[in-house]
Amino acid sequence: MEIWDIYDINRIRTGGTIERGSEFRDNEFHVVVHVCVFSPDGKMIIQQRQSFKEGWPGLWDVSAGGSALAGETSQEAAAREVFEEIGYRADLSNQRPFFTVNFETGFNDFYLVEDTVDISQLVLQNEEVQAVKWASKEEILQMIKAEEFVPYHYGLIDIMFSMLHHRGALRL
Repeated sequence: MEIWDIYDINRIRTGGTIERGSEFRDNEFHVVVHVCVFSPDGKMIIQQRQSFKEGWPGLWDVSAGGSALAGETSQEAAAREVFEEIGYRADLSNQRPFFTVNFETGFNDFYLVEDTVDISQLVLQNEEVQAVKWASKEEILQMIKAEEFVPYHYGLIDIMFSMLHHRGALRL
C-alpha cells in the first residue's frame, strides 16, 4: 500500500495523506516523478512495462517514474524510482526538475540525466519492468504513433530531448 502526501494548488504540503487508488478531493494534488536517462550521443533509456502492470501494460515508457511516497521530496522519489525500476543510481539531491507538467491531480516532475550506461548491467524490477533499450527521439515518436509507447504528447518528447543541455524556456 502506497501513501502519498497531499499538496495544495501552490504545491505546499497540506499535512494530509492519501492512499494510492483513493479519490482526491477538490484542490488535492500529489507529486509524480519521471527520470529520463540519456547517453552522450542523445539516446534515452526506455523501459518496457510488464504486461501485467496496471496502466499501459506492455508499453514502452521513459527510463523510470512513479509517485512520491509520503515524506519524500521529489528528488528522493526520483532517485528511488530509477534505482528500484532499472537499478541505476542517480544523485538528484541537488537537482531541480528540468520541468514540471501539471495534470488533473498532481505535478509531473521530469529529471533529465546524461550518463554513459551499460544497459546490460542494469537490474530490472521484475514487478514493473520487462526490458530496457536505448531509443532516439525519432524512434520514440514512431513508437507512440504505433501505440507501442505510453501516449505522451509528441511535444513533450521533443522537450525532453531539447532541454537536456538547456534549462529554461529560452533558446540561449
